[in-house]
Amino acid sequence: MANIHNQVQSTPEVVLRKMFDAAVASAQPLINIKQYLPSPPKGRTIIIGAGKASAAMAHALEQHWQGPISGVVVTRYGYAVACQHITILEASHPVPDMAGQQAATDILATVSDLSADDLVICLISGGGSSLMSLPAEGISFADKQAVNKTLLSCGATIQEMNCIRKHISLVKGGQLAAQAYPARVLSLMISDVPGDDMSSIASGPTVADNSTFADALNIVRRYDMHLPDSVMAYLQQAQNETPNQDDYRLSTTKNIIIAAPQMSLEAAAEVAIEHGYTPLILGDSIEGESRDVALVHAGIAQQVVRHAQPIKPPCILLSGGETTVTLKGNGRGGRNAEFALSLAVALKSEPNIWGIACDTDGIDGSEDNAGAVITPTTLDRAVAAGCKAIDYLDNNDGYSFFETLGDLVMTGPTMTNVNDFRAILITDQNVK
Repeated sequence: MANIHNQVQSTPEVVLRKMFDAAVASAQPLINIKQYLPSPPKGRTIIIGAGKASAAMAHALEQHWQGPISGVVVTRYGYAVACQHITILEASHPVPDMAGQQAATDILATVSDLSADDLVICLISGGGSSLMSLPAEGISFADKQAVNKTLLSCGATIQEMNCIRKHISLVKGGQLAAQAYPARVLSLMISDVPGDDMSSIASGPTVADNSTFADALNIVRRYDMHLPDSVMAYLQQAQNETPNQDDYRLSTTKNIIIAAPQMSLEAAAEVAIEHGYTPLILGDSIEGESRDVALVHAGIAQQVVRHAQPIKPPCILLSGGETTVTLKGNGRGGRNAEFALSLAVALKSEPNIWGIACDTDGIDGSEDNAGAVITPTTLDRAVAAGCKAIDYLDNNDGYSFFETLGDLVMTGPTMTNVNDFRAILITDQNVK
């Protein structure tokens, strides 16, 4: 009876937002970090880190740590959380700025001249790749910024982007941990990448990297990237490969994921059950073009409506991962707004389907929204407002489309990041 009551009392839009909120809450550092903290070492305890959740992680660590600590972490502008003993720096994301370069320099200095008695706790989360950005010798910071802009618009996967980033950096791809040797390094991570690949989270600054300069060059060719001459020259020289799994400098490093997309999807599934919906998790590591992924999700949802397969309504389809957008227009909007708009177009005002697509860090790409919601009336309301959905989709302008309808999801910084969250709610009757 409780489930029926909740379903009646909560509209589909409310249920979708409750699930998103639960997904974000389950990935909060204060909930997850304590159980992974070791005993204090004989020597010093140094805290470093980078990512959208790093300041919140540092704050959570301070609440639970017994003993003296010091250190520095860098997070995105607006994501700072006050700490007593750990210096919190802010820098730009997704395109790095000079503050990120200075932060990387400060972090490297913090882990220099350590002994085997010292402990380094590294707090890593999504976004750390651009926030802790220190280009390799001979590559200017402007050239590094140009690379990031190209990577964000070429359609490459996160793993492919990170392969290139690692090979033009002094900190990524295990190089940060190598600098801390012989100190013991414990890296605590919040995963924002498909498959929870540790080497891809913030470009794996403490994780062995088995990719090569040759791999990076192949990716450049695959996407026909036009990178600065200094970058191409450095990649072609192929010197100083990143530390691989046999590098002795990583022998004292341990990496642990403390929060991940699957955990957040399971938290959302519990909310679905509480409101009378059967959840089905389609996957926590779905990749591909946002608009294409939306077409697949729409097809599954329509199969449910028409044939009650692979699950019967009322139900909710859940998925996570990280999609990509190949920019062809000049509109505003991140991958989640693009997914939502493509989903709305594909569903063609199906009366029993609602959806939400949001980034769990609260920022969809570089905009101020987390994502957007769609309803069975999305396309009709758009027509009434003078908006042709397909034109907005062709211009990569999901933000403007949903802003006009009042259907953007605005959360502000969530202080965590387990990447995309998508939910499609399907009723067994016309629910308004």
